[in-house]
Amino acid sequence: MSKRILYIEDNLENRLLMRRVLTAEGYVVEEAFDGNLGLQQAAASPPDLILIDINLPELDGYEVTARLKQLPDLTGVPIIAVTANVMKGDREKTLAAGCDGYIQKPIDVDLLPSQIESFLKKE
Repeated sequence: MSKRILYIEDNLENRLLMRRVLTAEGYVVEEAFDGNLGLQQAAASPPDLILIDINLPELDGYEVTARLKQLPDLTGVPIIAVTANVMKGDREKTLAAGCDGYIQKPIDVDLLPSQIESFLKKE
């Protein structure tokens, strides 16, 4: 059975690229264009992995991650930040906020499948 990935991202082009790369690898990609929708979708049907943009409107990725971590059905679901925040300390901040990993934008489409696979194997 294909692994389900929820991608919480407000930018349509980023969602399209991620979906194209990951579906080609056999993953089922579900999308949410903001944090509130992402929280609702994850709670209703827990995915195998959550990818989250940090710079979301309304609720930022840090807040969404904190709320996702409080949901009992999501215990053990890796949450990976996908972000353009690449300044010194940003990676540490995302991990401190509860993210289990960090992928910087722009994503490397050749490297992304192995990155996703490594996060799924940590389950």
